[in-house]
This record gives sequence, structure tokens and C-alpha cells, in this order.
Amino acid sequence: MPTTFTPNSTRSGLDPRSRLSVAELRHRWGWFVALGVALILLGTMAFLNTLVATVASVYTVGLLMLIAAAIQIAQAFSVKSWSSFFWWVLGGVIYALAGLAALINPLMASAFLTLFLAAALVASGVARIGVGFQSRPAHNWGWMVLSGLVTLLAGLVIALGWPVNSLWVLGMFLAIDLIFQGWATIALGLALKHGVPSA
Repeated sequence: MPTTFTPNSTRSGLDPRSRLSVAELRHRWGWFVALGVALILLGTMAFLNTLVATVASVYTVGLLMLIAAAIQIAQAFSVKSWSSFFWWVLGGVIYALAGLAALINPLMASAFLTLFLAAALVASGVARIGVGFQSRPAHNWGWMVLSGLVTLLAGLVIALGWPVNSLWVLGMFLAIDLIFQGWATIALGLALKHGVPSA
């Protein structure tokens, strides 16, 4: 049976159009590295002052809630029935009030967000442990249980330190996220520099 040549049968195993777009990004690898360095610097600054980082993260959440509220209220006017209109508007108003509360008193909002984070971690940890034990015959099921235990422990530690730790927990999570994003972006930039085959 004769073999046929397909566009995917290139040296890199990529479609030629995909190779072209990646090759274009290759020339901008330095921007990715620079962005990664900037994110790491911001994450380091957030680590050095977690209170400011916490307030910044709360302000971000508050602004996003206000935007979501405006979109939901605007959407309400496209709903035909009166009952649906009422509930859409009510939901948007509640979202707007919550966003305003976060902007007016970010420290109080950080306490509520920290408590919510602790509850979410505990629930996620319990769920992972359950999934791990349910898949016990499968290979490496213990890693899922261990992951759930770590998440559960993190949630309990945050809950036990609440509300005092609400001044720094969100800022610490923001700092960690920025640093990891920075390293990932640097790795992407270096991969674009060295890992793209020539055409």
C-alpha cells in the first residue's frame, strides 16, 4: 500500500501553519523572558509586603465584581419575563454591593475571602481524598490521597489562623502565583529561543 504525504509529516510533527506561527513567536522570545522577570519581581515585592498585596488582590476582586454586576444588570434588560428580569437585576445589585464593600473596606473583605479560601481548600482536599480511595486499585492512587491531605491541611491551617492571617494569606497566594507565572513565562521564552526547528 503506497504511503501518502500529509501536511503533518514534517520534521517537527507539527502542521506547517503551526510551525510558522511558533517561528514568528521565536523572534519575540526576549519579551516573554522580560515579562517573566517582571512577574517574578512583582511576586517578590508582594512577598516582602503581603498586606499591600492582599489589599491589591481584594481591590482586583472588587473591580471584577463591579464589572460582572454591570454585565448582569445589562443582561437583565434582554430577559423577556418580569420574574427573570427581577432575579437577574437582584443578582447584579448584590454583586455590585459586594464589590463596593470590597473597595470601601478591603481588610474586612480580605477576612471573608480568606475564610472562603479556607473552606474551599478543605472541601477540595476532602474530595481529592475520596477520589483517591475510590480509585485505590489504580496505579499511584496514593498520590491523589496525599494531594488531598496537603490541600486539607492547608485549609485547616488557614481556618485556625483566621481572622488574623487574613492580613497576609491572600497576598502570599498572589505572590506565589506571580512567581510561578514568571518562571513559566521565562521557560516559555527560552523554549521558543532554543526549541523551534528552522524552516
